[in-house]
Amino acid sequence: MEEEYDAIVLGTGLKECILSGMLSVSGKKILHIDRNKYYGGESASITPLEELFSKFNVTMPDNLYGKGRDWNVDLIPKFLMANGLLVKLLIHTGVTRYLEFKSVEGSYVYKSGKISKVPIDQQEALTSDLMGIFEKRRFKNFLVWVQNMQEDDPKSWDNFDPFNNSMSLLYSKFSLDKNTQDFTGHALALHRNDDYISQSAIITIRRIKLYSDSLARYGKSPYLYPMYGLGELPQGFARLSAIYGGTYMLDKPVDEIIMEDGKVTGVRSGQEIAKCKQVFCDPTYVPNLVKKVGKVIRCICLLDHPIPNTNAALSTQIIIPQKQVNRKSDIYVSVVSHTHQVAAKGWFIAMVSTTVETDNPELEIKHGLDLLGPINQKFVYISDYLEPIDNGSESQIFISSSYDATTHFETTCLDVLSIFKKATGEEFDFNKVKHELGDEDVQ
Repeated sequence: MEEEYDAIVLGTGLKECILSGMLSVSGKKILHIDRNKYYGGESASITPLEELFSKFNVTMPDNLYGKGRDWNVDLIPKFLMANGLLVKLLIHTGVTRYLEFKSVEGSYVYKSGKISKVPIDQQEALTSDLMGIFEKRRFKNFLVWVQNMQEDDPKSWDNFDPFNNSMSLLYSKFSLDKNTQDFTGHALALHRNDDYISQSAIITIRRIKLYSDSLARYGKSPYLYPMYGLGELPQGFARLSAIYGGTYMLDKPVDEIIMEDGKVTGVRSGQEIAKCKQVFCDPTYVPNLVKKVGKVIRCICLLDHPIPNTNAALSTQIIIPQKQVNRKSDIYVSVVSHTHQVAAKGWFIAMVSTTVETDNPELEIKHGLDLLGPINQKFVYISDYLEPIDNGSESQIFISSSYDATTHFETTCLDVLSIFKKATGEEFDFNKVKHELGDEDVQ
């Protein structure tokens, strides 16, 4: 350990592992440390199942859930957009060679007490039960315009400037009602709140195109999920880092981040000191350099049946837009199963999550829990949402934000790319990504 590195990464959460991979591939000498004995940090996968019951101080019934080793339960499950940022980052770093993925079967949205498939093309727009007959035609015309709109061809804009006009004006152009705006913004564009409505329309247009392009890759939904759970991701990055000369150390205490004249110079573990120019870490390693900006509630549920009222028997995502349940934040539901090698045969793992808004967080996720049907076992936990107090330019300590309530990785990757730019002074160049995620990598 007592060497000099370009950067030291503290924690093996997904964000830190992605950054470690990006830096390693770009030629940096990296030391990656985690004080835990396992990969993943707060976003670890728990196996065997007995460990999950033990973590929440619950007695596990005998012979009910099959073999404990058949379970890999993510504490913070998130899906990957097939054409999204994380897939591009995985391709760029080469981690895809260590992973297999399976497409998620369904993508649903909640409206007026029931769930419906998210419509994404002209045919689905015309058959969706989310809208009346006239609204269906307006929404179809909107989707056609979005798909035909080319950023570098003003002739395709149909007299609407997507860069200088707001999303609100685009909705008005097609006379879309509030309910249609609701599922479009939250279930297609995956915005977490309604701030986007007053922002440039191009932001949401790009997000809808991403959803559509991702769906086109494998057909069932735009989402992918790694076999054996998200815990495979940090381990994949560990293999990659080793190839590029990086060093990983688990179960290694971090006793001090050493500073000189306000700038980081190294990390001390016991009597050992590793020198470095930069440190990347999650908020738990630097409690004095982060601020609490909210809380997230998550509820892990074990089920012996698929989600009622869906055609997605083995995996799905459901988004409950905030206005549907008189909230300021969306509620997210994700379901995976034995088909992803994360549960015993015939069992399902559901997660319901949202940003805490009241003094009764469990009541806030009731609408999500009610969609699941009978729940065999649930584990509820609430965590602080932490953000760095500065951008790290002076100290050269670059801190990730906590994981939000979303069930997809787009916000996670935006945070990673922001940190990368702050640390290197450069935008990450996706043009370097020359390879595609092959069909052989997706089951």
